[in-house]
Amino acid sequence: MTEPLYCEDPEPADRFPAGPLYVPVRPGPLGHAARLFRTPLGDRTAVGFTSERALAGTLGPGQPWIRLAEPALRALAAPLGAARVTVDPQLTARAPGRHAPVPRPASGALSHRIG
Repeated sequence: MTEPLYCEDPEPADRFPAGPLYVPVRPGPLGHAARLFRTPLGDRTAVGFTSERALAGTLGPGQPWIRLAEPALRALAAPLGAARVTVDPQLTARAPGRHAPVPRPASGALSHRIG
């Protein structure tokens, strides 16, 4: 009697490869380089958007982009330590900016007097 063969059903959480993505890039010394981001837990991730409108809505209308298929984006990002690809991220935070230092009162001066 032979052992029956079972084909593997994909898990519902398994994602199928996305079509060509709009991938945010930044200028580099040899052309453009894909921008990598961090997940809320701090892991590096490559990011792709399913439409130019979604990219502009999240990163701003001036964000340069290129079109890449998801497997190509994964292959590009993996050697850089980004094992994950995030498609159409919804939550983003601006990079911390430089703030002007808060002026301190002159030494010996009190901000208010007691008594």
